[in-house]
Amino acid sequence: MLDTLDAAAVRRWCAGGLAALKRHQGEIDDLNVYPVPDGDTGTNLVLTLTSAQQALAMDLDTLPDGGSTPHGHALRLMARGALLGARGNSGVILSQILRGFADAAVAVPALRGREFAVALRDATTAAYAAVARPVEGTMLSVVAAAAVAAERSGSEDLAAVARAAARAASAALARTPEQLPALARAGVVDAGGRGLCVLLDALVEAVTGESPEHPAPASRVVRPPVTAARETGSEEYAYEVQFLLDAAPGAVTRLRTRLAELGDSLVVVGDGGTGDGTWNVHVHVNDVGAAIEAGVEAGRPYRISVTRFADQVPPPVPALPDGRAAVVVATGAGIAELFAAEGATVVSGNPSTGELLDAIRATGAARVVVLPNDPNAQAVAGAAAQEAHHLGVRVSVVPTRSPVQALAALAVRDPARRFSDDVIAMAEAAGACRYAEVCHASREALTVAGPCRPGDVLALVEGEVHLIGSDLVATCTAVVDRMLGGGGEMVTLLAGADAPDGLTEAVRDHVTRCWPFVEVHTYSGGQPHYPLLVGVE
Repeated sequence: MLDTLDAAAVRRWCAGGLAALKRHQGEIDDLNVYPVPDGDTGTNLVLTLTSAQQALAMDLDTLPDGGSTPHGHALRLMARGALLGARGNSGVILSQILRGFADAAVAVPALRGREFAVALRDATTAAYAAVARPVEGTMLSVVAAAAVAAERSGSEDLAAVARAAARAASAALARTPEQLPALARAGVVDAGGRGLCVLLDALVEAVTGESPEHPAPASRVVRPPVTAARETGSEEYAYEVQFLLDAAPGAVTRLRTRLAELGDSLVVVGDGGTGDGTWNVHVHVNDVGAAIEAGVEAGRPYRISVTRFADQVPPPVPALPDGRAAVVVATGAGIAELFAAEGATVVSGNPSTGELLDAIRATGAARVVVLPNDPNAQAVAGAAAQEAHHLGVRVSVVPTRSPVQALAALAVRDPARRFSDDVIAMAEAAGACRYAEVCHASREALTVAGPCRPGDVLALVEGEVHLIGSDLVATCTAVVDRMLGGGGEMVTLLAGADAPDGLTEAVRDHVTRCWPFVEVHTYSGGQPHYPLLVGVE
């Protein structure tokens, strides 16, 4: 049993945590409130911690920097690796937790119980600081409960404090369905919180040599599973504003207050440096000018992107003559070929921060636009953009949520425009492209369109289930009709890897017959899970 958390214990924790996450990966992936086969929190946490483990393994012979203790050096390596390998929102939040813990521990001579509690409190603060309006019943609630229990233990005994933190985290995880209605309706606990409990249990084992005694809470409570609305902020706000900001911490505090008055979905993440730092700012507003002006008052905003919310990998592509390039995330060989034909560098689906950063650097361009094509990849893209800034590369993220939006954005690129103006034009084109996804339900659920059963055909528009059917072609044509009923001049159809022969042709013929003035483009996308992706402009 250890008295202090030394560098060797940090390495055992990382290795043991990774092994434990791999064992529970499938279970955590299944904690999904949506009846579609794409729950991947467990996978994202495994990939994030794999990168942390690789960072530790590559640095075995490196001595700590001046002012850094061996255990602090190891924790910082772990946190840095997690940041560069972060996948999805859960991975990004985990990297912030590790960064806060490492920053508190780096100069402490010995990490005993009380110091561990302080570090866990700082880890919680770092995680919460990234979100303007934290949602309880999530990974944040679990780490907060662990920190409170560690502080209340008031002990120098590292093992006792670590056990108290792990027990409290487990209890907090069991309460998440009571705090977040989406979890209660789905009959699940929070997936990110479950992953954090696995890591805290691994920490207890690294310190004590024994597995935690408390039982893990049931992953799925006995309630009828249903789906829930995606947490994308209020529909009251019409624009998404995102920018990087060089500013002092005090100015950022005032900026958070001002932006919170202007809108919602506010997230501000820093690089963890002391003094003036670089911050990634994201908010939904109606007054774009006021949001940007608030950034100007706080410091130096740049890589500003504005989006209007509307009703095998090819080799890197050389940068345009003026030093610009585009990096696009794509899942599916056909989609990747489409983006490559548009002159973009393509990164395969669900990339890490490091993989996106490598793609940005490989373009050789000084100005790069990144199109993530998935809500879960947006946080990773933002982290890669922030890392690229330190390398002297100006990166703007256009927060596309579907490949059809990225195609619309790439179609309006114009090297003759200023880069910032070009990014705004791309963001507007992407926002004006409404998108839909058609898939098969993976389980029984109650959606906003009614109940569904495994195998039913689901048509999701802008992320919400709008139609439930039994026939794939009929459901596809029906969702296209519904989208065109709101207006549109062009339809883009991307056939998935599992699409039956003739699907896009049948939909195209239907549109030609019923909507004679609408232009239709069909492509083989090759994307998994979704037999058809639809874009309407």
